[in-house]
Amino acid sequence: MEIINTFLIAAIIIFCYMTGLFVIALIRKDNSIADIAWGLGFVIVAWATLLIVGSLYPRQILACSLILIWGSRLSIRIFLRNRGRPEDPRYRKWREEWGRFFILRSYLQVFIFQGMILLVNISPVLIINTTSDSNLVFLDVLGLLVWLTGFFFESMGDYQLDTFLKDPKNRGTIMDRGLWHYTRHPNYFGEITMWWGIFIIALSVPYGWIGFIGPLTITLMIVLVSGIPMTERLMAKTPGFEEYRRRTSVLIPWFPNKM
Repeated sequence: MEIINTFLIAAIIIFCYMTGLFVIALIRKDNSIADIAWGLGFVIVAWATLLIVGSLYPRQILACSLILIWGSRLSIRIFLRNRGRPEDPRYRKWREEWGRFFILRSYLQVFIFQGMILLVNISPVLIINTTSDSNLVFLDVLGLLVWLTGFFFESMGDYQLDTFLKDPKNRGTIMDRGLWHYTRHPNYFGEITMWWGIFIIALSVPYGWIGFIGPLTITLMIVLVSGIPMTERLMAKTPGFEEYRRRTSVLIPWFPNKM
């Protein structure tokens, strides 16, 4: 099946990409490169598979362009945030805990594992790239609108938070302005929404429904694993967070509860 071939090609690209990143991280003694290169990995896989197996149809170009915008923005933002800083505390902690097995576990648990997640997450785009269809339909437009909504929430949420944190007066306080007034995590809501938008576009092609595993995985990881839970554990130390938590929706934007 052509879809299987596309996934195999993507898996090979991801394996080479993650192995290369691991070597760079080993030389630099800094696994934070995995975070910087995360978004860029999606861009490389999307466009490489398009050029190898795709036919440059409008739907394929649309999906890959959305990945280009999202992935480039994410990698640039994390690069600028991490520039000049030491290795992320998570990786420093693992470096100590893993001891003599650090190199092996870094390769498998940081880079190869992220590569596996990348392959699952990008599945809607791989299916789109496999299908030859030159006509855009209603689902393509709907998916694009959903994606644009998500991009607004993620980019605007990040901008508002960055602006808030730059002001020394706000140090040690809770960000509850702008989009953060209606949801505790507008950036996560935006990312989840963008991926469901791409899945809607994938529904326009045969077997596109299989791609639901991508946005579903991203949603579960953000809601239950590494996104919201980790962020809220850090936010819990900030004065006023408990009151903010009680009145503000955790993810889906909504009007604050009256206290």
